[in-house]
Formats: sequence, structure tokens, C-alpha cells
Amino acid sequence: MTRILHLSDTHVSATGRDGDGVDAIAALERMLYDLRHVPDLDLVVVSGDIADDGSAAGCAAVRARIGEFAARRRIPHIYSTGNHDDRTGFRDALGSGHIGADGTDIGKLIDNAGDLRAAVTPVGGLRVITLDSLVPGETHGVVDERQLRWLSGLLSSPTEVGTVLVFHHPPLRFPAIPNVKRVVLQNIDELEDVVSGTDVRAILTGHLHFQASGFLGGVPLWVTPGVVTRIDTTAERHLVRGVLGAGATVVDVTEPTAPTFHLLHARDPRAGEEVYVYDALTGADVAESEPAPSQAATASHRGLHGSPAAHSRGGYR
Repeated sequence: MTRILHLSDTHVSATGRDGDGVDAIAALERMLYDLRHVPDLDLVVVSGDIADDGSAAGCAAVRARIGEFAARRRIPHIYSTGNHDDRTGFRDALGSGHIGADGTDIGKLIDNAGDLRAAVTPVGGLRVITLDSLVPGETHGVVDERQLRWLSGLLSSPTEVGTVLVFHHPPLRFPAIPNVKRVVLQNIDELEDVVSGTDVRAILTGHLHFQASGFLGGVPLWVTPGVVTRIDTTAERHLVRGVLGAGATVVDVTEPTAPTFHLLHARDPRAGEEVYVYDALTGADVAESEPAPSQAATASHRGLHGSPAAHSRGGYR
């Protein structure tokens, strides 16, 4: 059995808080503390938006905490870029993004001289590949043609127990949540052509701050919820509502019925507390037409965190 702890969207900045004022370091530390009894982990992966502000300091703060968690278990920890990340800051703090239990860089990059943070590492008999779906200045993602050719070459040779892909932007379409279409991976069909019929066992992504699943070319695909905040999809269809409450996933890859995905939530007494509500198209803060009864007597987004950010959102924009 190969067991992976899948985290995403830590959104730690150089100050520790995300653009909405949430203490992202505290959210990560609480999540890791509540995961302390999860047994038999072989690997930790973090599928992007490591640093809310793209800073090396934010990435380093995440690495220090997850690195300590991984070192105690003598397992590697692997990171991919997200739309909030900056490749320079990511590289300076995380190198290839593939870090051994002893803190050394164990990843083989697509190109050591370039800035793309796509890399591959064997973990036991499993091959772990991170893709770099970051499009600077944009919320959506793309896996460019160069990475697709590189990935196709790697997948042309199967491994002992298969491959797991890790990247930020889900290659999924959500008819029930139309505002998601513009923020997910934009070249879904091209990636599907590459992974179909290969030894890819699972695709692990983040970005959406809510859990979801699907298939790409017959391969199970998972979206793990965010660590810093969760997006509550019970909001009106044109709105994005962010609430407190970190989540993570335990993925078992190589059992006969695998992959299986087990969702875990931090034991946060403030889970579900509203952080922001904004219009999905404009990014402007809005007041919901029918706020939840529990919110009527509590602080608004501005009351909780001061003036709203303009808008380096923890969730997609």
C-alpha cells in the first residue's frame, strides 16, 4: 500500500496571514496537529497556492511546518505551484518542490536551467509527477505544450505500481457551478489525451477550496479542500462564499480497490464561520440577500478582518 496525505492551498504569506486576514499558519498548524494520528503515511503532497503572496518567506514557513511533520515520519514532502505562487519565490524556498525526509531536494526537473517547476520523483515503486499549471497574473491554469510532451515521454514507460500526478488547477468541468469554468485548467482535452491509457493511478489537485471528484481519461481525479479556508458552495450561484475550516485527504493508491480518498477536517471550533462573500465575476464584496441566521449576529467579513483585501483572495477569484 502507498498512502499519501494530500494538502492544498495553505496561502501563507510573509506575515503569516492571507489577503483576507485569516491566520494561515495557525490553520496549517491546527490541520497538521489533528492529522498526527494518521498511520502509515508514505508521502505528503501539497497541490499549490503555497504562499498567498508568492513570497519565498511564505513558502519557507509552509516547508518548515510540513517538513517537520514529514521528518518525524521519515517521508518525503512534495509541492506544486498554484496561481498565487511565484516561480522565483517557490524555487528559492522549495527548489524542485520535491523534498526528501532529510530536507534534500530529490526531484528531477523538466529543465534545470528553466523556471518551470515540473518534476518527477520515485517514491517506492510509485512515480510522483508534479506539473506547473501556473499562468502568471491569471487565476486559471494551463499545462503548456512543453510539459505535455515531457509528461507523454515519461508515461510511455510504465512503473512498478503506477504514477500519481499532482498539480493545482483541476481538469474538471462543473455544470452545477458555472463560475468555476473560468478558473480551472483551460486545456483539459490536451491533458486527457496524454494520460489516457497510461499507468496514472490518480490525479491530485486543489485550487477550488472544496472537495470534488471526477475522471480524466478514465483516471480518478480528486480535488482536496483548502487548508486556509473552505469555499461553501451552498451560496447563490453567482457568489463565492469562503468560510473557516481546514481540510485534507488521505489517498490510498495501491490497494486492489484503490485509489480511495478519505476526507479529514480540522477540529476547529470556528469552522463554518464566514470570511468573505464576493461576486464571482467582478471580485467585489457583496452582502448576501438572505444571510444565514447565525451570521446575522456575528461580524461581517470586514468586521472579522478589517478592510477587505483588494483582492488577493484565498479562494479562486
